[in-house]
Amino acid sequence: MYDVITIGSATLDAFIETDDANIVSVSRKDRKNEFMSYPYGSKIEINSFSFALGGGAVNTACNFANLGMKTATIIKIGKEATARDIVDMLKKRKISTKHVVVSENETTGFSVILLSFQGDRTVLAHRGPNATMSEKDIDFDAIKKSKWLYIAPLNGESTNILDKIADFAEENDVNMAINVGTSSIKRGKRYLAKILQTAEVVIMNAEEAAMLTGIERRPDTKTEKFSKCNIHPDMVKILKSLKSTKAKIVVVTDGCNGAYAYNGKHFYKCGEFPAKVVSTLGAGDAFASTFVTILEKTDWNIEMALTGASINSASVVEQFNAQDGQLTFDEIIAKHEKNPDFVAQKFTEKECGAN
Repeated sequence: MYDVITIGSATLDAFIETDDANIVSVSRKDRKNEFMSYPYGSKIEINSFSFALGGGAVNTACNFANLGMKTATIIKIGKEATARDIVDMLKKRKISTKHVVVSENETTGFSVILLSFQGDRTVLAHRGPNATMSEKDIDFDAIKKSKWLYIAPLNGESTNILDKIADFAEENDVNMAINVGTSSIKRGKRYLAKILQTAEVVIMNAEEAAMLTGIERRPDTKTEKFSKCNIHPDMVKILKSLKSTKAKIVVVTDGCNGAYAYNGKHFYKCGEFPAKVVSTLGAGDAFASTFVTILEKTDWNIEMALTGASINSASVVEQFNAQDGQLTFDEIIAKHEKNPDFVAQKFTEKECGAN
């Protein structure tokens, strides 16, 4: 029996950093977008270049195992050297590879990660077998014997298995957490209805939450009056809209603004734990899997889960590799003890003007 099984992508990530990258801001009346750009037609000098094994299912499996959870993963890979490296790395971290699927005619997923001087990144992704996972690739018997099922963002044809997984987890009393991902969100709320209604925890970032709910968060101003809960009123609306899907807990991460959660009775907010940002890759994976782990270990204490997840994700952004900064459970507790004032806040619906 496993504490958790992760399902999702496995990739070889190539990190590229250059001082010639430009951040270009484009503003419209209702929104502002930023783009990474390079001189067109030029040869760009690279400052640093490195490889790492990653992907949503791999990153979260590594973090779950590091936090003391008995972990397995369901991923689909090729047969080349990269695939063998992924399996070897998982085994070294004591993650079960019994349910890894090998594709005979596809090459393992590959990503080129362009890093900016601000620490953020743009990802060029070749999905490979990550986008062709089907029902026959899923070991449902293993899921049935697991306490938790964690679904990392799926892409392409792989999203077609969501309803079957949701039904199976519900029928067999398996707790399910999902990081929905942009590819699924673009298909709309109705497409995700089944899994959003049955999941114990639904996690996404603020951009994805706005896309799914159709609620845009207006820019903050110094004179804007918030309610007593100090959560932007548009974020309150977004959380309420997500909770209408019947998920037990909805969580939205919002970069430097921190993270939010809502369980239908209370709103929660946790600030951003201080960190020197090197790369944001893997921060979301660390946050989500830490949140679920601490829920499991603390009898569903949302404040502790938000606090610990924020601490761990801050550690991850201080490293290039998505897994290098992952903390153990004891290390998270130790960091929190050194920063006792860093805690998530809990508010009633009335305090947030939501009742």
